[in-house]
Amino acid sequence: MTAPALQTGHVALNVTDLARSTAFYNQVFGFETMAEQPDGDRRFALLGRDGTLVVTLWQQSGGDFATDRPGLHHLSFQVPDVEEVRRYETVLRGLGVRFAYDGVVPHGEGASSGGVFFSDPDGIRLEIYAPTGADAAPAPVQGAPTCGFF
Repeated sequence: MTAPALQTGHVALNVTDLARSTAFYNQVFGFETMAEQPDGDRRFALLGRDGTLVVTLWQQSGGDFATDRPGLHHLSFQVPDVEEVRRYETVLRGLGVRFAYDGVVPHGEGASSGGVFFSDPDGIRLEIYAPTGADAAPAPVQGAPTCGFF
């Protein structure tokens, strides 16, 4: 029996400040706010592109993202080419975002895929990568994928 088609729908993230996170994700990724409840006890925002939901933000957290706890490791977005990764990098630098590595780096030594690794305002680890074109720089991590240990 063939398994039915399956793909990721949307990703839901807990945040500490809905307005700040909504502005960040919309500014960085060009999302539009499709729906939101910015007030009250149940604050959320649905973000997407061209009518397709991509990320939901839920203001339910009281602290920074815990990288030492089970759960989400990082969220990765793929773009067509490394030039597009660099365009995102320029936007991120303009926002003063903290990067895990300097510039576009490959996923591993000899890998052509790679991108930029950074954190959102709550410390949630993010990646924007391209499947090819990142092999000009050395891999910042040896013996494991770059995206696994940042």
